[in-house]
Amino acid sequence: MDPVIVLVLSLSCLLLLSLWRQSSERRKLPPGPTPLPIIGNFLQIDAKNISQSLTNLSNVYGPVFTLYLGRKPAVVLHGYEAVKEALIDHGEEFAGRGSFPVAERITKGLGIVFSNGSRWKEIRRFSLMTLRNLGMGKRTIEDRVQEEAQCLVEELRKTNGSPCDPTFILSCAPCNVICSIIFQNRFDYKDQDFLNLMKRLDENFKILSSPWLQENHNQQSEFTLEHLATTVGNLFAAGTETTSTTLRYALLLLLKHPHVTAKVQDEIDRVVGRHRSPCMQDRSHMPYTDAMIHEVQRFIDLIPNNLPHAVTCDTKFRNYLIPKGTTVITSLSSVLHDSKEFPNPEVFDPGHFLDGNGNFKKSDYFMPFSTGKRICAGEGLARMELFLFLTTILQNFKLKSLVHPKDIDTTPVANGLTSLPPPYKICFIPV
Repeated sequence: MDPVIVLVLSLSCLLLLSLWRQSSERRKLPPGPTPLPIIGNFLQIDAKNISQSLTNLSNVYGPVFTLYLGRKPAVVLHGYEAVKEALIDHGEEFAGRGSFPVAERITKGLGIVFSNGSRWKEIRRFSLMTLRNLGMGKRTIEDRVQEEAQCLVEELRKTNGSPCDPTFILSCAPCNVICSIIFQNRFDYKDQDFLNLMKRLDENFKILSSPWLQENHNQQSEFTLEHLATTVGNLFAAGTETTSTTLRYALLLLLKHPHVTAKVQDEIDRVVGRHRSPCMQDRSHMPYTDAMIHEVQRFIDLIPNNLPHAVTCDTKFRNYLIPKGTTVITSLSSVLHDSKEFPNPEVFDPGHFLDGNGNFKKSDYFMPFSTGKRICAGEGLARMELFLFLTTILQNFKLKSLVHPKDIDTTPVANGLTSLPPPYKICFIPV
C-alpha cells in the first residue's frame, strides 16, 4: 500500500479516536463550545480580553461551562453564585491547584502557590504559623509598615515635585516590608543587594532557589531547603508585585478622579491630621477612604480569572461529573463586576462600598484575593499596606497629573495573568 495512504489512514484513525474520546468525556462535563482536535477552543478565546470571552461564552452556555485548552478540558465558573458554591460550599473538592505549565517548570511544584495535596496543606499551615510568629496580624507588623510608609514618603520627597514614574519606588515599599518580616531588617532603596532582589522580582515574577541550597531530598518531608526557599520566593513575589501594582493603579485612578482624592484627603485631615502617622485603628473612622481602597481593588480587577484551581477528586457539581484533576477557572471578574451588586460596574465609584448614610458597606462579592481554601495567605498584610501607604502618601502630598483628568487613560494593559495600569508620570507636591 502507498505509504502516503497509510499515513493518511493512520492520521484519520487517530483523529476519529480523539474525537470519540472527547465526545465520551464531554457527555459528563458541563456544556460548552465544540472543541477542535488538538487546539480545542483556543480560537474562541480572545487572548487580549479573556474575561470578555468567558462572559460571552457564559451568555450562551450558562454560569458553568467547559472549555478545551488544547486537548484537556477546563471547567469555567462564571458569576458569584457558581464561584461561591464551588470555592466555599465545596471548598475541599475545589482546593487543588490547576495546571500552570510555566510556573510548574520554575517551581517544580514546590512552594505555597503552585503545590498540591498534602504538600500544599503542610506548607500553607507552616507558612501561616511562621508568619504569625514573626508578627503577622500583630502591632509589630503594623509598626514595620508605618516605618516603611515614612521611608516611602521621604523617597517621594526627593523627586522635588518633578514628574516621575512611580513604579520602582512603589515596588520597593511592599518588598521591604516582606524583607523586614523574613530577614528582620529593611534595606535602603539604593542598597545593591536590595536592588538585585528587586531586579529578580521584576524579571521573573518570583525568586528562584539560590544555587547554594544543596541538600539530599527526603521525600517524606516537605521542609527541604529548596521547598522553603521557593515558599519564601512566593511570599516576595505575591507580596510585592500585587501590592505595588494596586498602589500604582490607585494613584492613577486618584489622578483621574480628583473629587475622590479631595474627599479622601479631607477625611485624613479630619481623622488623622498632619502631626502623626496614620494607623490601622483610623480605618474604622474613615469609611470613605476604606471604600475608595475597596473600589480600587474591585475596579482594577487585578487577577481577572484567578489562578487555576483543580478538583481534588471526582466531583459532582450541579448534576455534572467533573473528573479528579480537571482544571477549574473561576472568573473573579464576573463577581467584581456584577451589575446587580455594583450598579454601573465599569465606573470607578467608592459609593459601591457605602450605604445611604455614608457608612462603609461590606460585600460578599468583594473577592480580589479569591476566596475559600486557596484565598491569598497575605490578604491581611496587603490590606494593611494599601491603607497605610495610600493614606500616608495622601497625608503628605498633593497629586498632580501632567494631563487633564479627562485625558487620563485607565484602561488596563493585560499581560495574561494580571491587569496592569498603563505607564504614566505623576508629580508629588508636598503639602
